Amino acid sequence: MLLGQAATARADPVAALEHYTAVLAAVEDPGRPESWPGSGPVLRALCLDGRSTALIQAGRIAEAADDARRALAVAREIGSQGLEAVGLACLGVAAWQAGDRDGALRLVRQAQAVPEEFAGGLDRGLSQFVTMALIEAGDLAGAEQACAAGLASCRELGDLANLSGALWNRAILDLRTGRVDDAAAHLREQLQIGTQTGLPTVLLAALDCCGHVCAATGRPAEAVTVWAARSALRGPWPLPYWTRNMAAREELLRKARRLLGRAGTRAAEERGAAMSLATAAEYALMLAAAEPERPAADGPAADGPAADGASAAASGLARLSPRERELVTLVAQGRTDAQIAAQLYITVRTVSSHLDRVRDKTGCRRRADLTRLALSAGLV
Repeated sequence: MLLGQAATARADPVAALEHYTAVLAAVEDPGRPESWPGSGPVLRALCLDGRSTALIQAGRIAEAADDARRALAVAREIGSQGLEAVGLACLGVAAWQAGDRDGALRLVRQAQAVPEEFAGGLDRGLSQFVTMALIEAGDLAGAEQACAAGLASCRELGDLANLSGALWNRAILDLRTGRVDDAAAHLREQLQIGTQTGLPTVLLAALDCCGHVCAATGRPAEAVTVWAARSALRGPWPLPYWTRNMAAREELLRKARRLLGRAGTRAAEERGAAMSLATAAEYALMLAAAEPERPAADGPAADGPAADGASAAASGLARLSPRERELVTLVAQGRTDAQIAAQLYITVRTVSSHLDRVRDKTGCRRRADLTRLALSAGLV
């Protein structure tokens, strides 16, 4: 069960399905130990719910809905309200991905009606879902209320996984209501959680959100780049809530491509597609921290943090040798010292020495700082 949950968290539905199916086979084995009769149905419902989630990750929606229905039937048979809520939630997510928005919201509302003592993290997750559904339905007032309650609960209890989803909702709501600076701040927090937890789904959702923020602040090339990175990094599986904001994202992408032209679009897409997840996260953090570009009518942009950062990056790079610049690029691409040594046919000790000199010349002490240096200079 724990291995299945871990595989789900790292977005590996094949492994998750293998683990949950193995537990399910043991639970349903007629020859199982006599001491299992009480826990058998509970484990069966949890495994079916876990399989449903993994199948959704794999894009196998009809099968996911079927497992969720089976889990719901088991929960109702044994009278477990908590498990009934989980089954309803899984069925609601499957309905959402199948395009049944109204049915999904109805099922999730039923799950929310479960008494509070059974709710816990599930209720915080459902709050995210309701906020997302209300945003897409155009009920921004209802979404604001649901999002505020979910954020407060997640912050109070330190629930980072659900907090990241609530921040994604909050940033999209900010953009819909014209609060671009707030959207960037919430995006930064979401990216920091993703970096801290290492959850790929959190970082992929943050990259999607970053594209919306860039598009809203007049940065079409950056929007195309982060969306290209998001698509390239998802692996063989659909992105989390891949149908979310689809129409808005496609329209923003069309506008960005028109502004950039064919060559500019291709360059932005190739840059994003070449990024590792860590590099893309650092890039998104830089974009979220940068001052939005001013319209041409406002005159030249004033010097600020972004300009100072670009100047410092240029100054640091100017002091590097070609080999040192190459190492900075490889670090920014997510290579370890051992991988860099193998690629450049040098020893790990030589790599370490080169990087020490790079740090002395640039003041960049951490690999994340070197990644930002490379990103600022367009080396990746």
